Amino acid sequence: MITNEGLLLKGRVMIDMNGERVRDIDNLVVTAGKNWVASRMQGVADDAMTHMAIGTGTTAADVGDTTLETESAASRIALTVAGGTASTNTLTFACTFAADTPDVTAPATAAITEAGVFNNSSGGTMACRTVFNVINKGESDTMTITWVITIS
Repeated sequence: MITNEGLLLKGRVMIDMNGERVRDIDNLVVTAGKNWVASRMQGVADDAMTHMAIGTGTTAADVGDTTLETESAASRIALTVAGGTASTNTLTFACTFAADTPDVTAPATAAITEAGVFNNSSGGTMACRTVFNVINKGESDTMTITWVITIS
């Protein structure tokens, strides 16, 4: 008997603006992210995921992506819990982009269309990326992104 026990990583992203849900979408765990998971299972000391970034790129997410298409200036924010929170075959990353982000110079506004999770405050490995319909983030808006990766 042949058994196929493939490991699947599937993501879901919830985006709230000023406490109200504005997006609930699937995301793509990119090849670099899958390689990162495999290396951590092997015991390789790759850095844990620690930051999230937002941007204005609109090209569809692709498994070969290693960066956001157009990462917004000053947009990398530390995750609420470095490394994420693991529970019953899920890993959750969360981050809040406060007022005055993605750019601390006035006016700090942007038409946000993409997000990603990284293991460094600049550069590093991107675990996953999503592209979504525009969310206009004003200078006083707070955006919270919760990213749930399910391993099955």
